[in-house]
Amino acid sequence: MEEILQIFVHEARDQLGELEAGLMRLEQGEHDPELINAIFRAAHTVKGGAGVVELKAVEGFTHSLENVLDLVRNNELALSSALIAVLLACSDHLLRMLDKVEAGQLSVEELASDQDKVLLDQLAACLGAAGALVTTDVADSESFTDEPQVIGVGLVANDAWHVSVRFGRDVLRKGMEPLSFLRYLGSLGEIVQLVTVLDAMPLAEEMDPESCYLGFEINLRCDADKASIERVFDFVRDDCELAIIPPHSLVEQYIALIESLPEENMKLGEILVKCGALTHQELEAGLLRQQTVVADDVEQVAVAEPPRPLGEILVQRQAVKPEVVEAAVKKQKQVSEKKAAEARLIRVQADKLDQLIDLVGELVIAGASTNLMALRSGQMQLVEATSILNRLVEDIRGAALQLRMVQIGETFNRYHRVVREIGKELGKDVELVIEGGETELDKSVVEKIGDPLMHLVRNAMDHGIEKTSVRLDAGKEERGHVVLNAYHDSGSIVIEVSDDGSGIDAERVRAKALERGLINAGQTLSEQEIINLLFEPGFSTAETVSSISGRGVGMDVVRKSIQALRGTVDVRTELGVGTCFTVRLPLTLAIIDGFLVGVNQAFYVIPLASVVECLELQEISDGCNYLNLRGEVLPFVRLRQLFQVPGPRPRRESVVVVRYAGRRIGIVVDELRGEFQTVIKPLASLFSNVRGIGGSTILGSGEVALIVDVQMLIEMCVGDDEKSEAANAQLHRLAMADSTA
Repeated sequence: MEEILQIFVHEARDQLGELEAGLMRLEQGEHDPELINAIFRAAHTVKGGAGVVELKAVEGFTHSLENVLDLVRNNELALSSALIAVLLACSDHLLRMLDKVEAGQLSVEELASDQDKVLLDQLAACLGAAGALVTTDVADSESFTDEPQVIGVGLVANDAWHVSVRFGRDVLRKGMEPLSFLRYLGSLGEIVQLVTVLDAMPLAEEMDPESCYLGFEINLRCDADKASIERVFDFVRDDCELAIIPPHSLVEQYIALIESLPEENMKLGEILVKCGALTHQELEAGLLRQQTVVADDVEQVAVAEPPRPLGEILVQRQAVKPEVVEAAVKKQKQVSEKKAAEARLIRVQADKLDQLIDLVGELVIAGASTNLMALRSGQMQLVEATSILNRLVEDIRGAALQLRMVQIGETFNRYHRVVREIGKELGKDVELVIEGGETELDKSVVEKIGDPLMHLVRNAMDHGIEKTSVRLDAGKEERGHVVLNAYHDSGSIVIEVSDDGSGIDAERVRAKALERGLINAGQTLSEQEIINLLFEPGFSTAETVSSISGRGVGMDVVRKSIQALRGTVDVRTELGVGTCFTVRLPLTLAIIDGFLVGVNQAFYVIPLASVVECLELQEISDGCNYLNLRGEVLPFVRLRQLFQVPGPRPRRESVVVVRYAGRRIGIVVDELRGEFQTVIKPLASLFSNVRGIGGSTILGSGEVALIVDVQMLIEMCVGDDEKSEAANAQLHRLAMADSTA
């Protein structure tokens, strides 16, 4: 039972996440009926699951929420901003109830709280006159049913039930009076039109006074459902031909009800009965007719042909509209496809995936060791076998890492609610725009990037987006925009958090930094260096402390959190236009493809995704730290000099050109060893201050190789724009000197 509860909680959280995301899209102006249906289905699924695991409190509360969503879906209740706020609060309350379920609190008394009544009262207030439809007593949840209820919507005269009845010849002989059935039918509502059909009336000399030849075509306006109308004719059901055709408005309701049915395997007839478009007796008559047709066909032909579709028979007998049958068939197909897809899915705990990645990492190291021993042995068959083994290990590594890759859009969608709540608190009209949500990265990275992104979004809302009046005065749109964008670049994932607000005033940042003692009065800083002061601990430009900002805690935490993931964060801003924070992260924290290089007896691994090309280092003057790469200034750094590797320089050195965030440098090494699968081992805290090294790995020989931090080397080598401009000028002078010579 505990396992079933855990499955229910997990799936219910997913459904509530979809419900919340749908509500946020509706508030942003989408008016897709299918979106409303999806929200209704999410609530219905949670209610159904709660009923299966006998969580009556969850089932009762969700049923009340479902009632309101049903009225919204049927256009009987306007979806206002106030109602959306209450519905979101109901979703939060259900999440808290699920937390209690996980904690083992399963009874109605443990799960229910005063918040239930408060939220239900708020729903009733939004409903107004329709508020009575909301159930306010959780204890009554046992009386709830999944049977659909057809709600009257004020049908007009030309939108009524049509009842077609042909009484059998023996009705009078059995003591039944046809007019009494018509009077009883009138008690359900108003008979708008009645036409007597006399087609079966014989000539006078052939007429039997004890036989009935009457038929009626009736238009009935009432709020009853189809089954109630059919029950009027229960006593003569076997002695008459009856067809009950719903009004057009109910046909649309039937289709909507079919779409909202739970994702269960149901036959066509079950779906039609479940939504109320077909009665049990009509279904039985249709099935009997189907069997009769099959029997007749078998007698006439030697080979039995497939039976006629039940839907076709029901439409022919006018038991149901063709549109409703099509919707039911479509629902059948959706459920079948979903069940087939779910059958191919297996839920795996994250800990087991982590263990698998660790084992694959050890397999990579063992494979490299085996390959090295094979090469040393000189046995070509063994070398070929280990080569095949290494290829398989590489495929296994890729497949294992792919298991942990998730789309970042799931994380982005969480911030719709954040933007909405903060916007209301600050009195700002802001829309969150998500781009690149399908971009994938490692699950472990996603879990750790959530909080830093939350800080950046809140910062954009508070400091970036202006008040509505200010935006209008500046000639901007009334609604501000915060954009979350993700994409892949050079083996990394780039996440951008941008806004179209006021931008960052560098002079104001400098003044605040002077005030807080972060810089000296005579210190000369570039504009970018001033902007980067935002990431210093304790820095804030807010004039007052609020629940959102002003305490100087946030941006420094963002940078530390991202650096802990081997990532970087940069900021670009333009006064009056907006600000963009750019976060760069590795795709995975476990295994990467590397390029192995050597310096004397030491080995280093450069992330292969950063490598652009390799070339031989030409003779250059001592003290020069840049070269001419096809007319472009390319700064370089010598690993031998950077890490103080002893020994003389070799006669021939190589340059590995690397790129990161659009900038390129060269890394000078003694030898190139080729591609290498790298299992990243973090460095101990003792080496946390070592610059230029991002981790370590173990080679096939058992030796340790250090992983180069390309981003840090670029920052150390390139420097600011003034340094690059000086290098360009010097390169130009050298080029002129060469041409003169």
